[in-house]
Amino acid sequence: MLNDMLINLPYPQKSKAWHFRFVGLLSILFSLLFLLSYKQSKGSRAVPLATYPELARTSSGELSLLTYNIAGLPQLISSAETPRASSIRTIGERVNAFDIVNVQEDFNYNSDLYASNLHVYRTEAMGGVPFGDGLSTLSKYPIMESQRVAWNDCSGSDCLTPKGFSFARIQIAKDVFLDVYNVHATAQDNQQAVQARKKNLAQLAAFIKENSSCEPLLIMGDFNAHYAFTADNIREFQKEVDLIDSWVLLRNQGRLPEKQENFVAQHALKVTDDCESIDKIYFRNSDNIIFKPKDYLVQHDLFSTDSGIPLSDHCAISLKLEWELTDL
Repeated sequence: MLNDMLINLPYPQKSKAWHFRFVGLLSILFSLLFLLSYKQSKGSRAVPLATYPELARTSSGELSLLTYNIAGLPQLISSAETPRASSIRTIGERVNAFDIVNVQEDFNYNSDLYASNLHVYRTEAMGGVPFGDGLSTLSKYPIMESQRVAWNDCSGSDCLTPKGFSFARIQIAKDVFLDVYNVHATAQDNQQAVQARKKNLAQLAAFIKENSSCEPLLIMGDFNAHYAFTADNIREFQKEVDLIDSWVLLRNQGRLPEKQENFVAQHALKVTDDCESIDKIYFRNSDNIIFKPKDYLVQHDLFSTDSGIPLSDHCAISLKLEWELTDL
């Protein structure tokens, strides 16, 4: 009965066109490997509701949030330690505790992610490698509209999938809407990758200015960037879009980390509540809504096996976000 109420929102056909950029023999070999290990992601074929249920009119509330790179590349090339299908099925169950969830690398095991998941509103995956962008948003609140945009610039193996960002306008109360962005920026720190990542964030900032200029914002995802890395432009992006970094505010006394000439990042699975992660949760107030964040947590235990092995090659980051309408 519950499955009949689940709504998987198709990815928009008007999504920005993208093109594969194959680089010589290495790229061809990568593509063959992807295709040989490809498992078509069918998701859950739920029956969509004719209309969304009407939400209660309220002036305040609280959202529990999560962002998680779930390492959904095919098992043969995954860097995660645990079996992918069963691990991602477990992830899909455990994210039920959160109101709005952004996942990245939801490539070849989307059907497992959604199998036991109870979020009523979910974006429908584009497919596995090399067809999908790996971005999925799961919500207990209605997703009123959504859009996917591929990066204009990429580097290396990141060019073999249409990585980018997605946009979802979510209704959190009657006549109260929140613009939610899911991000997966270019990885690696070589010169070409850094330049692509900087252009990724510039592209995202331009889209936000055009489509969410006066709206309250929630931006969660894998930015593959650090404030301390001198070559990254993450602090410029944050300033340009007027974002508040929940980790900086709650765990680093409101101060951005100092830039370091010889910066070496922590391994993604070694991050703690008190050190910067490439997986970030940003928010922005508007004239109509004020947010108050609390309980920033790196969810090591929740997303590990009984023997303590992480279910992905990234840590899940959670946050509680109180909101209140202003009198304006």
